[in-house]
Amino acid sequence: MNHPHEPATQRVQQLLERIERVLSDALPTEHQSPQRLHAAQRYSVLGSGKRLRPLLVYAAGSFLSIPLERLDAPAAAVELIHAYSLVHDDLPAMDDDDLRRGRPTTHRAFDEATAILAGDALQVLAFSLLAADGPHAPSCAARLKMIQILASASGTGGMAGGQALDLAAVGRTLTLQELETMHRLKTGALIRASVLLAAACSQDLPAELWDSLDGYAQDIGLAFQIQDDILDVEGEVADLGKQTGADAARSKPTYPSLIGLQTAKARAQELKLRASDRLKVLRGDAELLHWLACYAVDRRV
Repeated sequence: MNHPHEPATQRVQQLLERIERVLSDALPTEHQSPQRLHAAQRYSVLGSGKRLRPLLVYAAGSFLSIPLERLDAPAAAVELIHAYSLVHDDLPAMDDDDLRRGRPTTHRAFDEATAILAGDALQVLAFSLLAADGPHAPSCAARLKMIQILASASGTGGMAGGQALDLAAVGRTLTLQELETMHRLKTGALIRASVLLAAACSQDLPAELWDSLDGYAQDIGLAFQIQDDILDVEGEVADLGKQTGADAARSKPTYPSLIGLQTAKARAQELKLRASDRLKVLRGDAELLHWLACYAVDRRV
């Protein structure tokens, strides 16, 4: 699998197939009680999604020469946290969305109570995967560090805090710094954690290498959210699998609304180039990391 001569797109496809198997195996089957809750969990996670976060775990881990088997748990864990956040964000009390990834949101396909419970269960399953011992698990110290990284990225200093700022910003005009802070927390924190989870699996990683990977992750995390803002303006529903124009309809502050569409595009490109530049000073197979930096900004979905 880890062969530099393979095209990046081929390696990405192999990793997408791998993470789908890992997630399916990690989730309870629909035949286990409570069946409806387990069905909602599997519906929320499997069969769709860009899988950017687990791909980043695998890509950073491959760069650090970490076996894929050791990366499966953190790759699945970060995707489960992402999936839970989407289930909860779509609820009527939050963003009140009816469509996600081209199909009804979890609370529409099931019901609100089941969606809340499904999100809760996905969150704790993520940490259970990180804590579990096994033949491919990293050291206890590494597992504890990964739990800390993912918890910090998910809480009030990360994703949940960013969502709170996002909800509070509706109808307000934010400064560019306030908007960037919100994006770095709401979306960027979990993308950053994806890279750092892999780094935590590497023993005796030099501080300068950790910092370079961290900077790369922060750049593409912000770039990814800026591109999301752009696609909400000019994307197609058929491509995105969700309604466009929702941010404007809710009077939510975005990069295009604050600095204009073209300036937002330029900012995303600037971050992509800076992320790629950080990789140039690193020794190792960074092809997948570079590919993902380009994908974060150049994607149309």
